[in-house]
Amino acid sequence: MNCITANCVISGHAVRKNGKIVFENKNIDLPGFLLSAYHYFELNYSRFHKMDRLSKLGWLTAEILLKDGSGRENYEPTETGVVLTNANSSLDTDLKYFESAKYIPSPSLFVYTLPNIMIGEICIRNNFKGEDAFFIAEEFDAGFLEQYVNDLMDNGILQVCICGWVDVLGEEYKAALFLVEKKQEGSFDSFTKENIDKIFLAENG
Repeated sequence: MNCITANCVISGHAVRKNGKIVFENKNIDLPGFLLSAYHYFELNYSRFHKMDRLSKLGWLTAEILLKDGSGRENYEPTETGVVLTNANSSLDTDLKYFESAKYIPSPSLFVYTLPNIMIGEICIRNNFKGEDAFFIAEEFDAGFLEQYVNDLMDNGILQVCICGWVDVLGEEYKAALFLVEKKQEGSFDSFTKENIDKIFLAENG
């Protein structure tokens, strides 16, 4: 059975790991919040400081998702995949690059004008070499995620998958990532549309 063995949601300047708030920092802008979370979880990765805001959000959510007993060492790099979605692609950075191009185009911004660069940052950090994909949709679609990831895992393409939603535009943002593994026992939620939506929407209830 494909099960959600961990989840991490970052929104409203709060970090939730498996349904519990593990960090929050209100009354600060998004870059400041992301940096404060980076330091709080004692992460050490020089590339983080060069990333755009979308990549920082996705990378940070993945780090917290996998922190403390994720069991990633049980899988080969080619068995681990990343499937992400959002509504705004890399528009947050595209707009900044467009503004910079009026004067001197910024190579450091241009690098991040594709949303799948965020997947690349996560994979480089963790040496993931399995299937990866990025999809754009108007809103979070748990049913699509369920179908796509289950197909990859049921057909033996992946043994474990990090999947979910990471979106940033201006000060509006949200990330929700799920660690999906094959489990025959244990008190894990099955990877279904209902359980995905329950986690994604939990902080709104």
